[in-house]
Amino acid sequence: MKRYIASLVGRARGRGKGAGPTSVGALLARESAAWEKARRAARGGPKILLATNVTGFQHASLTEAVLGAALTLRGAEVHFLVCDGVLPGCQRAEPDNVPDPGWFARYELPDRICASCQRTGEALIGPLGLPTHRFSALVPAAARSAARSLAQTLPAEAIPTYVRDGLRLGEHAHAGALRYFARGDLAGVAAAETVSRRYLEAAILTAEAADALLSAHSFKAACFHHGIYVPQGPFGEVCRARGLPVVNWNPAYRRNTFIFSHDDSYHHTLMAEPVEAWESMPWSDEMEAEIDAYLASRRKGTRDWIWFHEKPDEDFERFAVEAGLRRDKPIIGMLSNVMWDAQLHYPANAFPNMLDWAVKTVAYFVRRPDLQLLLRIHPAEIRGTVPSRQPLLAELRARFPELPPNIVIVPPESQVSTYSAMEACDSVLIYGTKTGVELTSIGIPVIVGGEAWIRNKGLTYDASSESEYFALLDRLPFGSRLPPDVLRRAKKYAYHFFFRRMVPLPFIVPSPGKIYDLALNELAELGPGRHPGLDVVCDGILEGKPFIYPAESLGLHDAGAEARP
Repeated sequence: MKRYIASLVGRARGRGKGAGPTSVGALLARESAAWEKARRAARGGPKILLATNVTGFQHASLTEAVLGAALTLRGAEVHFLVCDGVLPGCQRAEPDNVPDPGWFARYELPDRICASCQRTGEALIGPLGLPTHRFSALVPAAARSAARSLAQTLPAEAIPTYVRDGLRLGEHAHAGALRYFARGDLAGVAAAETVSRRYLEAAILTAEAADALLSAHSFKAACFHHGIYVPQGPFGEVCRARGLPVVNWNPAYRRNTFIFSHDDSYHHTLMAEPVEAWESMPWSDEMEAEIDAYLASRRKGTRDWIWFHEKPDEDFERFAVEAGLRRDKPIIGMLSNVMWDAQLHYPANAFPNMLDWAVKTVAYFVRRPDLQLLLRIHPAEIRGTVPSRQPLLAELRARFPELPPNIVIVPPESQVSTYSAMEACDSVLIYGTKTGVELTSIGIPVIVGGEAWIRNKGLTYDASSESEYFALLDRLPFGSRLPPDVLRRAKKYAYHFFFRRMVPLPFIVPSPGKIYDLALNELAELGPGRHPGLDVVCDGILEGKPFIYPAESLGLHDAGAEARP
């Protein structure tokens, strides 16, 4: 899932019930006596580390400040870890705030972006007055010098696979560089080697800081956003190596909801989640109607805070005529991803990366004139917070200067509805998009070639090698929709995915210019028993319980899971 919440900036949709936006600091100042009492009572309780690290993401620091308060009110001794300008490369560095890669080369990030990053963290986390550890105190000069030396001397080609003491530091460094350049590879990119070296140095320093902190304190669990890139990825590597339980989280698609996962980023865990978590879930006509209604709403994002089209064009028939698609010949859909996003190792993938999958799939359909391929390029290539600098269309044009008429490509800027287009297809090929969850829920057969979350659910055709993938393509067209029993199973998983794994925190609301903010009347709202979703999150962090919101028993609306426009 991409972090494209930029669509919220400048909007104020779906505010939570009750109070208007407030800040953590204002809330605690208003109830300073109650907060001081809670802090004193929590001293000596189970230690929980909120490793925010990069505090410049307003939405992340706000959420973890809320978690810090909520966990304290439940008797936990909460500590924070923040970077204070030590890292020469980090997740906060993006093309918009670091337009010149030379800033990495000259070690200028502390002067360019670190101060504002720290101010954001201090404004949101500082008012809590909880123990806060800083990178500068954890990484001595000798360790910094050693990290710089290693990052400078390691052969450039060895950076992506660099492993130290079993920690895959190079993978996260490489993913961080890809994210900064917004590309799926760094071939021919000026300054790529230098930026990669800075991210590797930062990954090593993060591991050093994590080792020092975890050696000095016995934490029960560590919770932090994303779980990938630098510094979050390397920090998680150290925690897992030490046997410290890890909780990662991200904003989810539905408005006011979040995905939490144990052990690793949801990029990995959702594919490996046991089917027992949802397949025996009670099922009713009412639940089916609820998921059908929500899936229908996703066409325009009316119940989401992550979406890509304001006014999608639902007239696919007109588009088909204009594009030269024949309705008397089977159409096979294909949905791409953004190439730079979450470039991590997935052992079950049939292809090394999304571009390789796309190129080989298009080449296959060049040889299948009996079928039509409709490739929809992900709109987030141009509408995401980090627009892609390696457009898929340009990559395909370089390899296929002329495509046969049976292959039609929908560019990312097109307003054509992805849902309307895919509904016209016999089946759909995906690499890593979550749209597979939705497509199976309306009966469309899906073939998975990458790390899509719908994999391993008994709903899709999952390929773990190129030969398996092309053997599945040789069976096309399927000529029918999913059978009733599989469709029912798909809807159950969609309900689980969208309503149970996306945990509602209805007091975190969209806010103009801030991504989101708080809507709370009193500090006690963050205590036990007030918000079932917050109880699920805190129980998961403190006790290791599953991060599953029981929407089937609590309902979606009574618990405030939906904030209506």
